[in-house]
Amino acid sequence: MEDKKIKTKDSEDQYVDLALRPASWNEYVGQENVKKNLRVILDASQKRGESCDHLLFYGQAGLGKTTLANLVAKEMGANMKVTSGPTLEKMGDLAAILSNLEKGDVLFIDEAHRLNRQIEEVLYPALESRKLHLIVGKGTGARTFSIDIPPFTLIAATTRANLLSGPLRSRFGASFKLDYYNNSDIEMILRRSAKLLNMDLDDKAVTVIAKASRFTPRAANRLLKRVRDYAEVNNIKKIDFIAAKATLDMLQIDDLGLEPTDRELLKAIIDKFHGGPVGIQTLAAALNDDKGIIEDVYEPYLMSIGLLNRTSAGRIATPEAYKHLGYKNSAEGTLV
Repeated sequence: MEDKKIKTKDSEDQYVDLALRPASWNEYVGQENVKKNLRVILDASQKRGESCDHLLFYGQAGLGKTTLANLVAKEMGANMKVTSGPTLEKMGDLAAILSNLEKGDVLFIDEAHRLNRQIEEVLYPALESRKLHLIVGKGTGARTFSIDIPPFTLIAATTRANLLSGPLRSRFGASFKLDYYNNSDIEMILRRSAKLLNMDLDDKAVTVIAKASRFTPRAANRLLKRVRDYAEVNNIKKIDFIAAKATLDMLQIDDLGLEPTDRELLKAIIDKFHGGPVGIQTLAAALNDDKGIIEDVYEPYLMSIGLLNRTSAGRIATPEAYKHLGYKNSAEGTLV
């Protein structure tokens, strides 16, 4: 029964996430420079009656890469087929997808940095000359066949652009980095989402949620849903600063958006390694956490707000980190 409840809750959250996703180009808030350049590429390809160039979107998780890919496909009037790097384990997996593409389709590959090199070898001729090379048989009896692929657009998304191979990166017609949002954009997103969820949210509540949203739309909407839950359980009709702050306190999220795991990471550097520098492998072992999670999830935001420095010698907690966590000073490393 408990598992069923959890699945139902997860399904409801996924449904709400889809409902909150921008449905048109004008509803997509932020990333103005990316949108401006994309608009030129899309308009030019449509004017020529051609498929759009292959595109690469990179940046931290939750910044809207998948949403942007959906909107590009919609602007092109194209059908989008979705897959991800980890699911393409064999060359046959990608070959099956490519051979079923129709003219003008968009193929979206998420987590593209996790594509293995054999998969990339199949992808290169498909991107350059729209050919799918298949090998049938083994050894001296093996034969190579080529299948023509109709014009299509590949949109790849990744949080680790540095892990993409050079040959793959060179085959994209344009690459766009999605940056963290500013507070005003996050507040606009929250107001739109609150309206869609029929929430009566005042300005102070919007402000406190936005500040804790890590400059990320996905985090903003996640917090908004938890505020909605808190208000519903406590029969709160008009959600104000007090209700929003109470929700954040319940989730142990502070005014900078730091969660317990973020604070544990900083405290480990300060308490166990005297503020650093400390290597990523050592830090991961101390936290009993995955190195990739630390690099992809925790560190980018902590560095963006000036609480962590990443150097060649290792990770270092900044004086601002000591101050935020309530330490007397960086020299002593003791809590007030």
